[in-house]
Amino acid sequence: MSTATQVKNKLSEFINSEKAAFFPRFFKTGKGEYGEGDKFMGVTVPNQRIVAKKFKTLSLNEIETLLYDPIHECRLTSILILVLQFEKGNDAEKKLIYDFYLKHIGQVNNWDLVDSSAHKIVGDYLFERPRLKLYQLAKTKHLWSQRIAIVATYWFIKRDDFDDILAISDLLLNHEHDLIHKAIGWMLREMGKRDVSVLQTFLQTRYKKMPRTMLRYSIEKFDKPERDRYLLGKV
Repeated sequence: MSTATQVKNKLSEFINSEKAAFFPRFFKTGKGEYGEGDKFMGVTVPNQRIVAKKFKTLSLNEIETLLYDPIHECRLTSILILVLQFEKGNDAEKKLIYDFYLKHIGQVNNWDLVDSSAHKIVGDYLFERPRLKLYQLAKTKHLWSQRIAIVATYWFIKRDDFDDILAISDLLLNHEHDLIHKAIGWMLREMGKRDVSVLQTFLQTRYKKMPRTMLRYSIEKFDKPERDRYLLGKV
């Protein structure tokens, strides 16, 4: 049976010293930054995916060990393994993984961990179920739980189900953190790619008070004259 140690050893075969130096700056690990104190080996995501596929049958106990490792790539690889298992799981296995993910949500603690998993686990699981959990997460004061609530809606958006991203966007419209502005703007943009009229209607009464980053992300696919009208407040 495979172990977390074996996964970590396999990851170490892909260490890139240049990436090890770059990642701490990219993921904002300085004092007071969102990734404060995080540590990196220097393994790229494509190589982490190779390792995740090799260890896709890793037990939940060993996944938990990886998820609590101080090394960022160990945590992300554990999340990638969880996603692979969820995608192949039956209903009971999916519930087990969903519950595990929420139980250890404090370890899904950077934007790449969230964005690699929230829609594929939380969004998928809740698609045909009550979605109260999304709103509970959105109303916490925990940055990554809030981002999980937002990105989980990507699963719904790709199936033309927009109610939750609209509601959560309103709930977090005045959030102070840039990573929430970007996540909401991203999801609104994806919604607009599927139904631009829904996005335009949403923006009509909100675009002047939205954080600038959120607005820029959400209108990214508009043609330049229309983008300019929004940015100049002349819609």
